[in-house]
Amino acid sequence: MRNLVKLGVAGVLLMVAGFAAFSLYVSNLATPRDVAQADAIIVLTGGQARLEPALELLKAGKGTRLLISGVHPKTGPKTLSAATGNDRRLFNCCVDFDYAALDTTGNAEQSAIWVENHNYRSVILVTNNYHMPRTMLEMGRLIGDEAELRPYPVVNTKLDLGRVISEPEAFRVMFTEYAKYVAALARSAWPTDHATPGTATAMIGTADKAR
Repeated sequence: MRNLVKLGVAGVLLMVAGFAAFSLYVSNLATPRDVAQADAIIVLTGGQARLEPALELLKAGKGTRLLISGVHPKTGPKTLSAATGNDRRLFNCCVDFDYAALDTTGNAEQSAIWVENHNYRSVILVTNNYHMPRTMLEMGRLIGDEAELRPYPVVNTKLDLGRVISEPEAFRVMFTEYAKYVAALARSAWPTDHATPGTATAMIGTADKAR
């Protein structure tokens, strides 16, 4: 019984220490002032103000093409063009839409297919700072050595450790993400074949074919 209690206490302490380290790491992430040019850009939907920085990178020539992963089925280039204030021609020439991904794992699966199909060797990944560790882990697990992944964390709110502890909403966001990161870390311990082109590619299309 004592051994079980000790194991339980050790597990809690390990979880707390891991959460503190994760929060500290995320709080130190900053949006790069400049990022080296890559073959392409991938932005994951779902978080605040991710799309605009990705489009700015595309317009600045930091990548030749952009994949917006996890787009709502009823959202198309016309809607996004109006929402972001960008010319529709930008979406027509240089943007692909992934309608299949429902979570970060799905984002990674669809992105791996897209990267392989286009033979890209370097990719800028755009997502929120708290979401970046899990994104890099999932993308690295599936894309592997096929392409260099360059993180571009978007920082909307400074999530320092003091704020995470004192503000319930900040704690909820960070702890939820930490739990998901731990689960992703456990999955990464098992060998995974790289994604290969298949039926899922039908869910990725250019702006002129998008909804």
